[in-house]
Amino acid sequence: MELTAPIDAYCERIDTGFWAEPLNALSNLAFFAAAALGLWYWRRAPARDRPSLYLICLVAVIGTGSFLFHTFANRWSSFADVIPIALFIFAYFGLALRRFVGLSPMAAFVGTLAFVAASLAAEPLLASQLGSSAGYVAGLFALYAIGGYLVARDHPEGWPVFAAGGAFTISLAFRMVDLPLCPEWPPGTHFLWHTLNAATLGLLLVAAVRGATPEPR
Repeated sequence: MELTAPIDAYCERIDTGFWAEPLNALSNLAFFAAAALGLWYWRRAPARDRPSLYLICLVAVIGTGSFLFHTFANRWSSFADVIPIALFIFAYFGLALRRFVGLSPMAAFVGTLAFVAASLAAEPLLASQLGSSAGYVAGLFALYAIGGYLVARDHPEGWPVFAAGGAFTISLAFRMVDLPLCPEWPPGTHFLWHTLNAATLGLLLVAAVRGATPEPR
C-alpha cells in the first residue's frame, strides 16, 4: 500500500494542491469549536470526569485528522481522518451504555464489542447502496436507539442524544450528495458534513459532561 498515493474523492478537489479543498479543509474548524464547547462545559461541571475529557480531546483530534486528509489527500492522511472518528463512535457508545443506560462495566464492554462487530458486518452489506458512507449507518442507528430509549425514560440527556441523531442524519445526507450534485454545485457539500457532524459531536459532548456524576470521596 502506497501511503502517499493521492486520493480524489470529493467534488471540491480539482487538483493535487494542498489548498485544493479550501471549504472542506477550513470547515474542520467546526470540530475545534465543538471541542471548545465541550471543554467549557467540562470546566464548569461538578464532576470533571476523565472519560468526558478524553472524548473532548478526541474531537479535536478528529478535526486535525480531517484537516490533514483534505489538504494532503493521500492514503496516510485518510487513516488520520477515519481512525479517530471510529474511536469516538465506539468509545461514546460504551460510555452511553454505562453512563446513560446504566449497564455494569462488563455489560457495557460486551455491548460495545457487539456493536463493533455489527458495524463491521453491516458496512460491506450497505456499501453498494451508500458507498463510503455505509460505515456511519450503525452509529446513526445507535444515536436514535439510545436517544429514544433515554427520552422514553425521561432521562435528562435523552433529547441531546436524540437531537444528535437528527443532526447526524442531515450531516450524512450532505456527505452522500457531494459527488452527485457536483455538476450543479462545484464547491460540493462535504463541508456541510463537517459542520453538522461537529454539531453532532458537540451535542454528544455536552450530554456526556452533564451526565457524569461526582465520584465519591
